[in-house]
Amino acid sequence: MTVDRFVRDTGHNGAPTAAGTGSPASSASSLAASVARVDAAQGRVHLTTEPDATGWIRCSELLTRPHTFASWWTSAAEWLAGTYGEAPRRTAIAYVMSWYLRIPAYVGAAMLFHERRVPSLHPEDLAVRLPSQGRPNPQAIAVLGDDIACLPLDPLRTQPQATVADDERALAGVLRARYTAHAARFVRAYRSIGPLGTRTLWAAATDALDDCLWWAGRDCGDEGAGVADATLVLESAFAPLTSPSTVHATDEGWQRDRQSCCFTYLLPEREECAGCPRRRRAG
Repeated sequence: MTVDRFVRDTGHNGAPTAAGTGSPASSASSLAASVARVDAAQGRVHLTTEPDATGWIRCSELLTRPHTFASWWTSAAEWLAGTYGEAPRRTAIAYVMSWYLRIPAYVGAAMLFHERRVPSLHPEDLAVRLPSQGRPNPQAIAVLGDDIACLPLDPLRTQPQATVADDERALAGVLRARYTAHAARFVRAYRSIGPLGTRTLWAAATDALDDCLWWAGRDCGDEGAGVADATLVLESAFAPLTSPSTVHATDEGWQRDRQSCCFTYLLPEREECAGCPRRRRAG
């Protein structure tokens, strides 16, 4: 089975333009409206541009004070211990690594999939809220910046904060570049405080982006279109990302080969995940 690239003009849910001018006619075409539509289209994580006053932390705060991750590691370890009876340190650290990288990855992937727009993914322009109990993966993500990359027919194209990409391939390149810039800051910060090496961290960054592009389609019932976006954004190995998209068709459906290990196999009675690189090396 193969995936053909295709052009998908979202129309931004029919956002109207002023007659004869091509300029925005209402707030329906705004970035906030985009984020609200994407939030309504999926149930993986709450997305907003207007976070309430409590419980949020900007990604930039975590990256400029990386020892703040230690409290997240503790929450992950407590959840692992409560769920599995043990909490290997490396597993907790790897889980937090993946959860963090999915913040910019999912925002970028979901906005590209649903809106053919890419918001700012700067750490200063994203904030996260974790649940107060249970599995401590991100519960909500706030998009705080005004910058937006879009296509030439997008109603926002004339706005001063807009970067207009020539076509979908160029827009995919904007997403890849913005995500990679954020991931680079994460890799430097996380490497400074934990046991995971630079190559492992970049492999995890690649996994997060490939996963989230795929999931953006699957989360709304159009898995094939998500696979197509993964192929579009990761058509090659764009260093320092470690591989092109590895999503592929199998008899059981779409699967992908991971580039990094989440160390789930260290938990009692658990094995390597189906797409784990340890399985491929062993084979």
